[in-house]
Amino acid sequence: MAVQPEGTPCWADAMFSDVEGAKSFYSDVLGWTFGEASSEFGNYTQAYSDGKAVAAVVPPMPGQEGMSQWCLYLASPDAAATAGKIRDNGGEILMEPMAVGDFGTMLLASDPSGAVFGVWQAGDHEGFEKIAEPGAFAWAEVFTREPDKADAFFPAVFPYASKRMQDDSADYRVFQLGENPALGCMKMGDEFPPEVPAYINVYFGVEDCDAAVDRATKLGATLRFGPMDSPFGRFAALSDPQGASFSVIDMARTEGEMPSFS
Repeated sequence: MAVQPEGTPCWADAMFSDVEGAKSFYSDVLGWTFGEASSEFGNYTQAYSDGKAVAAVVPPMPGQEGMSQWCLYLASPDAAATAGKIRDNGGEILMEPMAVGDFGTMLLASDPSGAVFGVWQAGDHEGFEKIAEPGAFAWAEVFTREPDKADAFFPAVFPYASKRMQDDSADYRVFQLGENPALGCMKMGDEFPPEVPAYINVYFGVEDCDAAVDRATKLGATLRFGPMDSPFGRFAALSDPQGASFSVIDMARTEGEMPSFS
């Protein structure tokens, strides 16, 4: 897969204190297989679906132990320039741009409401080798209590156009790259406990949402929402046994009319 346009979700990884437990869980729920851990890069371990790279897991670095969380990376042709835009628009750089061998350059940042994300300037590693299929990244949404801040920030940093859903029941918008939706943004309501910070929720495709939820909960995951039918697919939100939030979606099972955005 070629280098993605600026702002495209291009990779996802997560830190787990129990990497072997995470590998076992996601293998059973999403059908992933795993490559060899790269000791040169902190035992970073890639996950594969049908032999194609779809994500990675890694143990925490010293001092970073804590609750596990998925991190979404957005493509950039120049990570240092993107870091400057992040600072200029009220975001925070959590980890300065860092070359990862010949694979590329990464940084970690947060938007003004605290949602953490990564930026990836591709080298030899161009990102997802498979998307929008079972076992692979399907979608992502910024969950924030301050959607106006996210709505100003992300289109200022990346070449997004922001479109809001014409539905009074939800404060939802989509950041688009041309005609292609890249990232969603949803206001966190009362269903989110106040201690839950803003975050980016990553969706992975599955062949059967209900079966995936059943497998996940039997392995110790917590069902947070759903399963629910939608025009985009049948989906559910979960927290894995180590606390990392993610969603699963069966994109082949759709119901209802697509909402309007403007």
